[in-house]
Amino acid sequence: MRRLRRRAAASAPASPLTPETATAELRITGLSHRWANGQTILDDCNLVIPKPGLWMLVGCNGSGKSTLFRLIAGLIEPQSGSISTDHQSALVFQNPDHQLLLPSCSSDLLLGMDQGLGNSERRERVRLRLEELGLAGLERRPIHALSGGQKQRLAIAGALASEASLLLLDEPTALLDPDSQSSVLAAVQELCRRPEAPLTALWITHRLEELTCADGAAEMSAGRIGPWMSGTELQRRLQHGSSDR
Repeated sequence: MRRLRRRAAASAPASPLTPETATAELRITGLSHRWANGQTILDDCNLVIPKPGLWMLVGCNGSGKSTLFRLIAGLIEPQSGSISTDHQSALVFQNPDHQLLLPSCSSDLLLGMDQGLGNSERRERVRLRLEELGLAGLERRPIHALSGGQKQRLAIAGALASEASLLLLDEPTALLDPDSQSSVLAAVQELCRRPEAPLTALWITHRLEELTCADGAAEMSAGRIGPWMSGTELQRRLQHGSSDR
C-alpha cells in the first residue's frame, strides 16, 4: 500500500530510528495541535506501534485521543510533527448508525470497495468480511434489523472492505450492552491475532476491564501518551490511582 508520511513544516527532525521501530506499524513523532482559540490539545505527542496487534489507549475526556485519531486518519493536518505508516487507516466510531449508510449489509460493504473489481470478486469479499466478523449469511439483512453489536461489527467489516489494515476504534463499545461489548472486542482481537495478515488496531477505551485483552496499553493525558505496558499492569495502576483519590 501507499506509504503515508505527513509532516508539518514546523516539525523538528525525528530522532534516528532504532531497529525495533524502523519497521513500525505506525510511528508518530513530536505531534502537536492547537485549536483556533489557542488551546493545546496535543503537546509533542509520540507513539510507536511496533507490530500488528490490539493496542489500547485510555484517558479522560479532553486528553486528545479523538484528535489524535483524526490526525492519523488524515481528516485534519498536523500543525507540527510527523505521522508515518505503511497502512491504509479507517475510523470506527462509537455509534455505528453514524457510519452505516445503505439499507442492507452487503450494499453497505460494497459502497467502500474498489469499484474496479469484478462483481463476483466483490461479492466474495463481502462474504469473507461478513464471515470474519461473525455475520455470515447476513448479506441481505436490513441494517435496521441488526442488534447494536452486529451493527458495530458491520462497521468494522466495512472498514476492512475498504482495504484498511490499520483500524482506529474510538470507544467502539461505549453504546453497547455487555454481551455486544464482548462480541465486538473478541472479533477485533481475533483479527489482530490471525496467523495470516494480522490486523493492527488502535482502540480507545474508558472500560478498564477491556485493557486485559490488549497486546499493549498506554495512558493518554494532557495531549501526551505514556509508555506501553501490559493491559493488566495499566489496569492495576489506574485502579490503584482511583482508590487513592
